[in-house]
Amino acid sequence: MAGRVRRDERSIATQQSLLIAAEQLFAERGVHAVANRQISEAAGQGNNAAVSYHFGTKTDVIRAIVRKHTEHMEQLRERMVADIGDSTDLRDWVACMVRPVTDHLEALGSPTWYARFTAQITADPALYAIMTEESVATSPSVRLLLDGLRRCAPDLPAGVFVERAVMARHLIVQTSVERERALAEHARSYRLTWDDTATGLIDAIVGVWQAPVTHDA
Repeated sequence: MAGRVRRDERSIATQQSLLIAAEQLFAERGVHAVANRQISEAAGQGNNAAVSYHFGTKTDVIRAIVRKHTEHMEQLRERMVADIGDSTDLRDWVACMVRPVTDHLEALGSPTWYARFTAQITADPALYAIMTEESVATSPSVRLLLDGLRRCAPDLPAGVFVERAVMARHLIVQTSVERERALAEHARSYRLTWDDTATGLIDAIVGVWQAPVTHDA
């Protein structure tokens, strides 16, 4: 029994090392430029087939990375959504979009790669579908968040609502990428903290939601 436990612990440790290596390589080089062999080497695994053995395909690795981060962000969002209840303040609901991401990145320490990894994934329709399946489609808090946003913007045409949700997502991802990269490179950042970054994002995204509609979408 003890031997089996040790083997299981080693297997879990290896899986975590592979996921960390894969996330960094995907973030820095792009998903399609990285082979499973390179992930194994970066994780210090002598067996070049380690990724295939522990996960399967590259797509399975991507799914595992998304799941690793989604759980904590879901917990943060659930607490925020519960705290604001039936608020009709748009800023409250926008904060529920932004702060689970920035708080999670802050909790990871520095350097992090998840924002840059996310940017790579969202640029590829097939890979973005995986992220949507893992972090949006199955999230009760995201459904509540969208309902709250709709209550705050009842007059927005449906197409415009979706369009602005996409704009908000891009702002969150790309602003997080800029700060994450600056921290990794010890360069100057626009904001001093992740909390300040979230505040700036909330200001901007509230403006996006409240902008006039020139043409219905």
